[in-house]
Amino acid sequence: MSILVYTESENGKYKKSAFEVASYAKTVADQMGTTATAISFNASEGESLGNYGVSKVLNIAGDQFNTFNAEAYAKTIAQAVEKEGATTVIVSSSANAKYLAPLLAAKLKAGYAPNVVEAPSCTAPLTVKRTAFSNKGFAHTEITTDKKIIGVSNNAYGINEIGGSASVEEFSAQIEDGDFAVKSLEVDKVAGKVSIADADIVVSGGRGLKGPENWGMIEELAEVLGAATACSKPVSDMGWRPHGEHVGQTGKPVASNLYIAIGISGAIQHLAGVSASKTKVVINNDAEAPFFKAADYGIVGDAFEVVPQLVEKLKEFKAQNA
Repeated sequence: MSILVYTESENGKYKKSAFEVASYAKTVADQMGTTATAISFNASEGESLGNYGVSKVLNIAGDQFNTFNAEAYAKTIAQAVEKEGATTVIVSSSANAKYLAPLLAAKLKAGYAPNVVEAPSCTAPLTVKRTAFSNKGFAHTEITTDKKIIGVSNNAYGINEIGGSASVEEFSAQIEDGDFAVKSLEVDKVAGKVSIADADIVVSGGRGLKGPENWGMIEELAEVLGAATACSKPVSDMGWRPHGEHVGQTGKPVASNLYIAIGISGAIQHLAGVSASKTKVVINNDAEAPFFKAADYGIVGDAFEVVPQLVEKLKEFKAQNA
């Protein structure tokens, strides 16, 4: 009997979240006196997950799995659960995982606890701490079903490297054409940049930038910091930036280590979507902007003056510490 962890990948490479959920699964496995087995789709270098505590990797190969499909993935993972005799499944809190997990829970008749931020405080019954009410509080949740699914919040647990290598085993599931009835016709990706989901730092801009022609300073700051770029909902609605960069409760959730908001007033929906970030910095010329109440650090000033100076100082710092 083992813990089964779904490790996400893209173009054959594991995402950062894969290493975090693998680290979390190792901790849960140790608590339960068992081992952690990973399941991956078309991922290379599966043995590398051993560095994060995984003993074995089940790799599912096939062109039909190149694009995420919640129904087909859930059915495949459910069969892997039965094969391994797993009672607990660990997933991330990515958009794909939150789409997949309820389907998997229904197939396994499992209890599902999303947004988990710590290792279980108890294993009998399994009790986890998770965020609630748009990250304004915490809930201590018991999962009492025979099968259990834990969704780990991004950047909440961290990545633990312990050394080692995992064995890799090819796995085939009984999948039918009907499992791919819902198809992705187009995938919109931002090429050559850090993705919001995997970023430790996110630099976000709002209407205070006054127009898309001024976005260069956001991108320059992000490049210096090795950060992802993002925007508020009004910015994407006006077509200044692609919708894939819209963050907030109605866009992509952000749980980065550092979130820098520039020219964003801080509507409640935006704050709810970024509140899981560990440190929030706000640059705005309106001292009464709601975002300042939620920020860890704030600068009241004109972004067109503050940001270029910040970029210059960061470049100087990097040059001196290269």
